[in-house]
Amino acid sequence: MKQELAALLAILFAAGRAVTLDELARGLDKEPGEVEDLVRELQDKLTDGAYGVALERVAGGIRLVVHPDYAELVRKALKTRPPRLSKAALEVLAIVAYHQPITKAAIDAARGRDSGAVLEGLLERGLIAVEGKLPRRYRTTTRFLELFGLESLDDLPPPPGGELPAMRD
Repeated sequence: MKQELAALLAILFAAGRAVTLDELARGLDKEPGEVEDLVRELQDKLTDGAYGVALERVAGGIRLVVHPDYAELVRKALKTRPPRLSKAALEVLAIVAYHQPITKAAIDAARGRDSGAVLEGLLERGLIAVEGKLPRRYRTTTRFLELFGLESLDDLPPPPGGELPAMRD
């Protein structure tokens, strides 16, 4: 493996999170376009699973992940599971993701019940954040994108039934 690819792999391994092209360019002392070429080359080398890892574009950056062929083996060995979210948490998270920034009042109106405890839980997990002071508005975070394997909010699937209903604050 070329030294540049090894350096790229080392940075992604050490980061343990999605790393932007600008961060990689700074670390590798290269232009972002050159880094993009290196990322593609490394991605090609990792595609077949021979190294047990793969690259994933998520949250506006690139991260190292377990290759899908080895995911079950890793889960079994490390006894890991993705974080469990309740039906209510998923419902609130979906409302926030598709309508952000959004107030608690609008979330409550959409659900037909109080969402305070659910919002607090999502805040504690780092999946949503507060934007502004009053009224508080909620938006998703980079952690949300990473957890759901999204590069950006543009990658959200279309809502069931097509268009989203208008939300009122």
